[in-house]
Amino acid sequence: MSSKAKREYFESIQERYIKSNKEEKKKILDEFCRICDYNRKYAIRKLRSLPSKGNKYPLKKRKRGPRVKYGSKGILEFIKTTWVCTNLICSKRLKAVILIWFPWYRERENALTEKDKNLLKEISPSTIDRILKKYRRRFGKQGLSTTKPGSLIREYVPIKTEQWDEKRPGFVEADTLAHCGGSLSGTFIYSVNLVDIATGWTSQRAVWGKGEYNVLQAIKSIEEELPFKILGFDSDNGNEFLNWRLLKYFKKRKRPVSYTRSRPYKKNDNAHIEEKNWTIIRQYLDYKRFDKFGLVSLINDLYSKHLNFFINFFIPSVKLIDKQRVGSKIIKWHDKPKTPYHRLIESKFTSKETKLNLKKQFEKLNPYKLQKTIRMKISNILDLA
Repeated sequence: MSSKAKREYFESIQERYIKSNKEEKKKILDEFCRICDYNRKYAIRKLRSLPSKGNKYPLKKRKRGPRVKYGSKGILEFIKTTWVCTNLICSKRLKAVILIWFPWYRERENALTEKDKNLLKEISPSTIDRILKKYRRRFGKQGLSTTKPGSLIREYVPIKTEQWDEKRPGFVEADTLAHCGGSLSGTFIYSVNLVDIATGWTSQRAVWGKGEYNVLQAIKSIEEELPFKILGFDSDNGNEFLNWRLLKYFKKRKRPVSYTRSRPYKKNDNAHIEEKNWTIIRQYLDYKRFDKFGLVSLINDLYSKHLNFFINFFIPSVKLIDKQRVGSKIIKWHDKPKTPYHRLIESKFTSKETKLNLKKQFEKLNPYKLQKTIRMKISNILDLA
């Protein structure tokens, strides 16, 4: 076939090729390659090339790069809003949040379409990371250590060197955080933080100073609201925990609590609570100095009525299943992200009555309203501080 004949044939089919659908283009391309004896890739480039001046059907140019699947305004707004409301959690936990928070997002003005909802159910954590890339911020602050070793009582509280490995709710770790603002002088507010190892359920209370009596009263207040009984209590070596008051409180019971402590100056022994100190208290209340007594009641109101419900019912967390060292790297395996509420519901150790009460409580809550109230209360606390 001469070059002139090939050119004439090419001009006659290019217009038809441009207008055709995918299946028809395949047939035209097969015929073009067979007749003109062209390489397939060369034939595709030639048919998609700019047509001659006389051709009235120019080929539409397609933007390079992958097609945007999750580019709708509704999806972007939902992911950004929910990410901010959950205090910038990671993408794997945020994916678990999406299915939990859907029912309450319908009440907002920019509600999602059915197409957007179906897409969000399939979205991957890596896609969430790409969407949030331009919004991410880094945190790098470090706090002060206010823990001092206890005295003779340490002989009565055994050291637990291994982390709790309990599947039953009730084995907890506890710690105190100083709201000192960078200076340990004077008296200021401390937060007593407690986390359950099995479910991740957390609870906090604010106390004036770090005296053993105030800390004991805070632990009693926390225990009254927990949806399970404390079976084991593990803390660091600070005097607020290693004292006779707390020892008698846990041991003088019909069913004594397993009362243990970590090794001195080994924070990894209390890894669960140390992680919660940052993700819950520091990320919400920052490192400000709270040295006004009137703030104690305001912070406790924030903790007990709003923040605890928000974290325990709507913020999922992951649990470490296994880890293995490969050369210089440590590879970790985690379970699927779940909220402490869902872990309690799934636990065979939780009574039916407790599960029913938790479900009733869950139905009354709204994460977006809780988050809005939390933000207002924190703003008020920081202004007063």
